Order: sequence, then structure tokens, then C-alpha cells
Amino acid sequence: MEVTELPPGLTYDGPLVEAASGGEENNWVHYGKVKQYTNAFVIQDDLKVLLGYKKRGFGMGLWNGFGGKVDPGETAAQAAVRELEEEAGITAPLKHCGTLFFVVEGVDTAFNINIFSAYEYEGTITESDEMRPEWFAIQESMMPPRNPLSIIDHGEKQEALPPIPLETMWADDEFWMPLMFARRHFVGRADFGADNKMRRWWFGATPA
Repeated sequence: MEVTELPPGLTYDGPLVEAASGGEENNWVHYGKVKQYTNAFVIQDDLKVLLGYKKRGFGMGLWNGFGGKVDPGETAAQAAVRELEEEAGITAPLKHCGTLFFVVEGVDTAFNINIFSAYEYEGTITESDEMRPEWFAIQESMMPPRNPLSIIDHGEKQEALPPIPLETMWADDEFWMPLMFARRHFVGRADFGADNKMRRWWFGATPA
């Protein structure tokens, strides 16, 4: 069913269908200011994705894409390219594929995160002071069995890589990453309690 109303903080000009939701017994957390961030993912052959292990700062000890704050005077797209090069040593033809909105209980500032993806890259993947890059196999549960935009024979190119480590990633990732791998534009909001556990969430995407 097409979505007619989005959670506070989300906007999208086009048809969306709900992909996942939960915690409806909780109200959406109030927020004041909004800060802009980016997160970028390099995907190859619809089989593997490049993630980075956060070595310091916010999210330390978790695997994620490559990104950070949008600096004054930058667009989100420019910030995504810069952050990918700073954190992983590579450049890629990133395209916007989704938007996430995070609110943490007790924190006045919400996080608006523009998500970017690319299917090729240039340069040598290099560990940085902040991130340790590593390839992970996209497990079947995260990828639609048939992707109409893919011409890859998965059986011939499968590598012996560890699967995406959802147990050491942000709790919301399991809901929206399959939408990214399916090449469906998505939006989503997740509210976290002071214990960093999700208390309410909603994710929607363009119709399959």
C-alpha cells in the first residue's frame, strides 16, 4: 500500500511503500536542530560490499559505510566523495540512493544522513586513522533473489568472504540495506533510547 504520511523529519517526492516498521507503542522522539551527514557504500557485482570498522569517535567498534559531517559550503554529494577518499583512499561515482533520519532520546540534535552508493571505484583501498576497510559478502537474506538490474552470474563470481556483520553494526542497518542492494530508493527514521537501542522505526522505499 502506498504511504501517504511520513514520520517527522522525512520528506520524499514520489510514491513509497512501507518496507519495515516497529515500536509503534512509543511516540516519535522530539528533536530541535538537524545536522547533515553522509554515508557511502561501494558494492561490486551485487555480491560484496565495502564496509569500514570505526576505530575511534562516534560509533567506535562498529562496521559502517564511509562518511561524516557535511562541512559548511559543501553539498552532501561533495562531502560523500571527500569522506570516502579520506577514510578508504578511493574515489567512486557515488549516486544518492536514500535518506535516513536518526533521533536519540535526550539529544536535541537529529542526524539527517544522505546515503550514497557506487558499483565501481578507483584507487587503492587503504586503512585510515579512523576506518579499517574490508569487503563482506552480501548474504542471501540481504539481497533479493532476482535483481532486474543485475546481469551478474552470482555462482561464478562468489568469493570466500565473511558475511555482512550485522551483529556489530547499527541496529537499523538490517532494515534498509536490503533496499539499497535492491536498488530501490529509500527513506527511513529510527529513534534510539539512551541505551542506544531502537525504540521506534519506519522505513519505506520506491515500489519494487
